[in-house]
Amino acid sequence: MKLLITLLLVLFTSCRIVNAAPSVPSGLRIITYEKHVDLVWQPNTESNLAGYRIYKKSGTAYQYHSTVGKLQNYFYQWYGSQGSIADFKITAFDNLGGESAMTDSVVDTTAAMTDDEFLTMVQRATFRYFWDYAHPTSGLARERNGSGNTVTIGGSGFGIMTIPVGIERGFITRQQGAARVNKILQFLNTKAARFHGVFSHWLDGETGAVIPFSQYDNGGDLVETSFMLQGILAVRQYFNGTDTLETAIREKSTAIWQAAEFSWYRRVSFSDWLYWHWSPNYGWQMNFKLSGWMEAMICYILGVASPTYAIPAEMYFNGWAGSSSYRNGNTFYGYQLPLGANYGGPLFFAHYSFLGFNPSDKKDRYANYFTQNKNHTLINRAYCIANPKAYLGYNENSWGLTASDDPFGYLAHEPYTNDNGTISPTAALSSMPYTPNESIAALKYFYRTYGDKIWGEYGFKDAYNIQQNWFASSYLAIDQGPIVVMIENYRSKLLWNNFMANPEIQTALDTLGFVPDYNAVEPVNGNAHSYILHSAYPNPFNPSVTVVFSVPVHQDVTVKIYDINGKLVKDLLTGTVKPGQNSVHWDATGNNNNRVVSGIYFYEIKTPDAKVAGKLVLQK
Repeated sequence: MKLLITLLLVLFTSCRIVNAAPSVPSGLRIITYEKHVDLVWQPNTESNLAGYRIYKKSGTAYQYHSTVGKLQNYFYQWYGSQGSIADFKITAFDNLGGESAMTDSVVDTTAAMTDDEFLTMVQRATFRYFWDYAHPTSGLARERNGSGNTVTIGGSGFGIMTIPVGIERGFITRQQGAARVNKILQFLNTKAARFHGVFSHWLDGETGAVIPFSQYDNGGDLVETSFMLQGILAVRQYFNGTDTLETAIREKSTAIWQAAEFSWYRRVSFSDWLYWHWSPNYGWQMNFKLSGWMEAMICYILGVASPTYAIPAEMYFNGWAGSSSYRNGNTFYGYQLPLGANYGGPLFFAHYSFLGFNPSDKKDRYANYFTQNKNHTLINRAYCIANPKAYLGYNENSWGLTASDDPFGYLAHEPYTNDNGTISPTAALSSMPYTPNESIAALKYFYRTYGDKIWGEYGFKDAYNIQQNWFASSYLAIDQGPIVVMIENYRSKLLWNNFMANPEIQTALDTLGFVPDYNAVEPVNGNAHSYILHSAYPNPFNPSVTVVFSVPVHQDVTVKIYDINGKLVKDLLTGTVKPGQNSVHWDATGNNNNRVVSGIYFYEIKTPDAKVAGKLVLQK
């Protein structure tokens, strides 16, 4: 009997040890913003952990407020105003009912923020989509919230580029980031279906099997794969350590890169074009040539750069840029658009191929692509300000037309032809390197004006339409990724620097005839006050001309007109102007108010930091 009692006591004690409550979560801290707070903590490691309980102070006591799952070590709370006091404790609980003691409290107050704090806020929240909401088996990005096992290759390419951002901004450790990247690459190398080395648009994140995008689109998708390869080459360069894990990342990245058969997607050996799709069931049924200005420029750059299945450089000139519609050269709202359709099309054209490929300070025979993307963005914004369809909610800070959800489904929104009143935050935010002041102003407007209608735990939701009183509840990987990456390219050029450092890329750009060009308008170190974007229309003119210019901050500006001999003709402006677009009008009179003769004149725009000039032709 004594032996039985002893055994029972031992068993009871063992059960008590096994079923002991989880340890108190460590590292709890609170991050406050203007209208909301984030709680973050170190994850518990118990094998039977079920989640965490959030307790919020009410009066003098802490009351149960919410629960998050075991894989989530953060909690987001919206307040809606500055000056709100946030006071929280948390516990960990297991699947046997055990609960830890509460942590010490964390207390802070919502308060005004700097521009840098706004940028970090957006990056931190949006990064969660790719880190916390990633598919647990593959690590790839789910196509959208609620898409289950459906993961997207292009969106995951953007997502893999957010991991170096998360490391550099302190959201995760380098070891955590490297482990996740290695997991993704292992899945892509060993499980994901490929078609001549090219992935499909959608995959099952559990098995790697194809999930058809449409009936005929059930095979290789060269554009989505190029977005993934752009990300893979960026992280291959970033993870440059000599340890086993980072060495494995480089090896697996190279294997995926070298397996992509760009030459196969030429379709026939004499073709001038790459083709978007190939299916083992339907062959080239989709028949989509990659030609003309759109989001697929990166396909040709990577195709020429490929170390194993390269395409001839002539395809870039004859196929991609060979159509009559590639060049534009017309002026819209005072901004000249070098390439593409009138008004530029949806803004993702300026984003997807340029998350890694840095368009700054270089040009080919067609354009400087930084200027192209900047002017495209400014035209898109100017269209929203002009608002020719008179939609509610459009203004100088509420702008950005691109592909996104809308009240009627999904659409590639663009000026005039596909404008139904829907603003997509990714459009303005992902244009941050091109229009930093306008984009930051939009960021603040979205957050301060629409609050938690458009902001949530993964940052800005996909879109809104004030005309229809509609706010999206969705997040899409293809829209979230460029936000994180392009904000970082504005702040530090992190992804630009790493992607461009790949030797294959520089060789390809040399082959394609890219040369240095330092005339593009680009902020220096992400925060310069020294650029002036300028144009004039109509030009030639009669009887008057409008000179349009953009500056990055409030500053003193002079605008003067000179004749061909350099003699001052007219002082058009002397004073302080607002950031963004400004304009002055010249009626072809001099300072004496007399009409001037026909001929060539020059305008000069000058700030304390910069000076630019342009030619005017008066024809009577």
